[in-house]
Amino acid sequence: MEFVRCAATTYTNLIGKALAIEPGRSHYSSSYTAGGEAPCPAVRKITAGCSVLNTGLDRLPPGLRKIAGNAGWLMVDRIVRMGFGVVVGVLIARYLGPSLFGSLSFATSFIALFASLATLGLDSIVARNIVRAEAEAPRILGTAFVLRMGAAVAAALISVIVVRTIQPDDGVTRLLVGILSLGYVFQACDTIDAYFQANVRSKLTVLAKNAAFLGIAGVRILLIYWRAPLWSFAAAQVAELALGALGMTFAYVRGGGRMMQWRFEARRAAELLRQSWPIMLTGISIMIYMRIDVVMLKLMQGDHAVGIYGTATRLSEAWYFVAVAIVSSVSPAIIRAKGNPGLYYGRIAKLFSLMTFIGMFVGAAVALCSHWIIHVLYSDEFLPAAPVLAVHVWASVFVFLGLAQDPWNISENLMKLGFYRTLAGAIINVGLNLVLIPRYSAMGAAVATVVSYSIAGVFANAFDARTRPIFLLQLKSFYFNRLWEPM
Repeated sequence: MEFVRCAATTYTNLIGKALAIEPGRSHYSSSYTAGGEAPCPAVRKITAGCSVLNTGLDRLPPGLRKIAGNAGWLMVDRIVRMGFGVVVGVLIARYLGPSLFGSLSFATSFIALFASLATLGLDSIVARNIVRAEAEAPRILGTAFVLRMGAAVAAALISVIVVRTIQPDDGVTRLLVGILSLGYVFQACDTIDAYFQANVRSKLTVLAKNAAFLGIAGVRILLIYWRAPLWSFAAAQVAELALGALGMTFAYVRGGGRMMQWRFEARRAAELLRQSWPIMLTGISIMIYMRIDVVMLKLMQGDHAVGIYGTATRLSEAWYFVAVAIVSSVSPAIIRAKGNPGLYYGRIAKLFSLMTFIGMFVGAAVALCSHWIIHVLYSDEFLPAAPVLAVHVWASVFVFLGLAQDPWNISENLMKLGFYRTLAGAIINVGLNLVLIPRYSAMGAAVATVVSYSIAGVFANAFDARTRPIFLLQLKSFYFNRLWEPM
């Protein structure tokens, strides 16, 4: 516990300095406080001589402390999932081999194509509306839950129908997709997560979902030991979602929430859908250019190529949690600063710089060590994944910058532009895959991914006058010295 507390303190100070949030001011409250818990000795040793960390946790304002604590819990969630997920994923891949692992990867990616349809893009909209009108939370949550449940059932039916159409002779694939589609229904309970996000209480979501994740991780290991059939691993994934939904519901009720007070309102439903449909279409576009390569690989090259590519992408995309955790936690502070243009754009610029630095560091480290990583973690059957990983990991730079733009999109009510950018990226990804996959197999899919991510995440901003300033900030973020400039 001492190590966790010290690590959280270090992380808190680093994010606070990186984004240059005003010392002594809370963005969740107008009050100012002094004092607090002094940093632990281990942190004082780690940060000795480093000016960005020497303020200590005791000098952080309550608002920043709450934001950083929320970010810390999100980071713990992603670290646990990355650590245990990679280990368990490696064991599953080694047990199944490239071809069967490719079948499971295809089914998982295929289900992901319809995930945004199942969520309707409501998560951030629900959280934002609760922040603006907390007294309306029961009606907002009730309306969003009914909408998501209906969309989940529709997405499950559509996914089953489509896979039967494109893979009429592949009974294994149809079975896997049918099982995984049940997970949409349990994900409707993520409406509660939006409530926790609005109140900066992601700790409850993290505890609920990680308890389910760790429990099912043990089940997956037992499935390997028992030499269970392929479909059982898909069933385990659905069981994890079910347990996570149950845990969040319990946390919500125990924290004083009353689901019996939730109410569905048709007029509010229409308003939520009007606000969320650009996010939903953007999410669908994102899933297309993030997952269509796996589907096209399956159709053009077979399960073995998908297994090789899936091995590389899982290791590459495991790092996306860093950007998601940071952006999710600092978004409220950026949105609340909109009335002060200097502070507003200053924070956005520093967030871009932080994302670029992390993305470049991850890309260089993983690319240089790709062969060693695959050799150590997997069997020789998976060695062709090493060069694919070395190329695909560079997409993280553009993914991070794209995620960092989300608070600005929401604050400026320009989610539609995000849809157009990602749609362009998806179309380019499909076109490049059609050309490159037949010739270069998994490596062609990796190249197509990096190019399409760069267009959707960064370069498409140059073609619209409203987003051109953001494009310039993204380009300037490659000058890492801006990360520590005072505002």
